[in-house]
Amino acid sequence: MKIYTKTGDGGDTSLFGGGRVGKESDRVESYGQIDELNSVLGMARAEGLGALDELTKALQDQLFTIGSILATPAGSKAAAHIPQMKAEWVSAMESAIDGFDQQLPALTSFIIPGGTKAAAALHHARCVCRRAERRIVPLMRAGDVEQDVVVYLNRLSDLLFTMARMANFSAGVKDEPWVAPKA
Repeated sequence: MKIYTKTGDGGDTSLFGGGRVGKESDRVESYGQIDELNSVLGMARAEGLGALDELTKALQDQLFTIGSILATPAGSKAAAHIPQMKAEWVSAMESAIDGFDQQLPALTSFIIPGGTKAAAALHHARCVCRRAERRIVPLMRAGDVEQDVVVYLNRLSDLLFTMARMANFSAGVKDEPWVAPKA
């Protein structure tokens, strides 16, 4: 199979299950954001996440499912053949957040994203996740994507924030608090 097809040279792309749309469409933009998020998580893993690596790999697998949902129009023949989200993904993220929060120092202020390279990459992933969520909300409001995708991304951004803090904590690096400038 060739990597290049040349079918997108005019600015359109095929959706899974049929149909062509412009590459600037909300649907293509949304699954492109998920692809970018998955890549940033790969960068975080390349920095060495230690105990967080297995969880991050599971999130990457889940993001492939989210991307396939976004790339497949509801009602298409292909929709019955793509993997589906699992409700337990969100509850597992909430449990992980709660478990990490029990280990971390109490959060008393906003923190500056950074610290270790791994933590900085997780903070970057959180920002990309929030952007993806913003791109997907219009699809949800139009009835083209189920709300559970937005719920998943909302919880994922919380988890990524907590994982960034955990990466710093595990490395013995303190989160840097944001101090508001004096008037």
